[in-house]
Amino acid sequence: MNKNKIINDPVYGFVAIPTGLVFDLVQHPYFQRLRYIKQVSMTHLVYPGALHTRFQHAIGAMHLMSMALETLRSKGIVISEDEEEAVLSAILLHDIGHGPFSHSLEHSLIEGVSHELLSSLLMDRINQDFGGRLSLAITIFNNGYERKFLHQLVSSQLDVDRMDYLNRDSFFTGVSEGVISFDRIIKMLNVVEDEIVVEYKGLYSVEKFLIARRLMYWQVYLHKTVIGAEQLLIKILQRAKYLAAAGKLLFATPAFQWFLNQQIDKSNFLNDPLHLDWFTRLDDTDIMSAIKIWEQHEDEILSRMCQRIMKRDLYRSIMSDKPFTSSTIDSVKVRVRECLGVDEEDMHYYVFTQEIHNRAYNPSKDPIRILLKSGELVDITEASDLGNLEALSKNVSKYALCYPKEVGYIANPSAR
Repeated sequence: MNKNKIINDPVYGFVAIPTGLVFDLVQHPYFQRLRYIKQVSMTHLVYPGALHTRFQHAIGAMHLMSMALETLRSKGIVISEDEEEAVLSAILLHDIGHGPFSHSLEHSLIEGVSHELLSSLLMDRINQDFGGRLSLAITIFNNGYERKFLHQLVSSQLDVDRMDYLNRDSFFTGVSEGVISFDRIIKMLNVVEDEIVVEYKGLYSVEKFLIARRLMYWQVYLHKTVIGAEQLLIKILQRAKYLAAAGKLLFATPAFQWFLNQQIDKSNFLNDPLHLDWFTRLDDTDIMSAIKIWEQHEDEILSRMCQRIMKRDLYRSIMSDKPFTSSTIDSVKVRVRECLGVDEEDMHYYVFTQEIHNRAYNPSKDPIRILLKSGELVDITEASDLGNLEALSKNVSKYALCYPKEVGYIANPSAR
């Protein structure tokens, strides 16, 4: 079989599949499943173009990794063919553990199991299928390889994963604030003391990268309507699990039934390999097919919530810089009770809050180091003359209050 394939990517143009192993990984059923998992979950309900997938993102991140390796080799960094194939495989498979709707349902289907853990487990399985050919890739992915800079290219505060998703999500949402100079950043990469650094000429491009990340989180990933839609999706799953536990009959695909009818947490998930088998058969279509059928379910709460998702009749979401007072929340509940006749025991499906955190840069974790012309290495916050860059390293918290639109606007919603 001819494995010298190219993919026409809408963001980067033609992307080459570099080796036969990488081609076989792309063809693996676990990786092909990513075609049916949206990259940014419910964001398409705000930005209609945001229908791109984890599959596209993984291919794009692999392409940027190829560019980064080429740059480092041109600067005298020796990278063997085995290391190249391994790090390309690691970045290609870094998101293979994502479940339906990516982060939205990450801890709802399986309590306490992150997509990083699932990615590691699935990579181990694929490694068995491939006769151990992924062993080095897994070691790099888990940060166990002696050359630390290879792991940093896969996972750090300036990795090719972040470069691709910012660039790609900006492209598909149409939010220009997320556009970054990924090509210039990559050209400015170097390795010093076995760590990835950025040459001083790339300082401003990295500054823009951090600012773009902050703007994309508040404008796209943590947009108030996106938050409301994702929370509604979680509430639907909670109600469905409650009904299933009570013995109610619910339509679901076999893979979805497996997780709907059992309380699966990290301990029993790791002890029974069947759970991982069923997980590999789950994607967005399983959840959406159930929601479409549940629109007509006899349970009024489940039916109403599913109808809201399908018709984009979402809850109103109000954002605040301070926690909502109990009196504010109680006043919303009173209006929901009067308007919709909701019992107190079911109120959590109609009125709920969420605390949201965002930190564009964490100098204590994998700091971005700038290589000055003198040869000195400094943290980007020291090298930058941008006054608000240090502010990006602070953890920012916001609070969301969601409730049905029918009850109207809430005056003075926060504790301010």
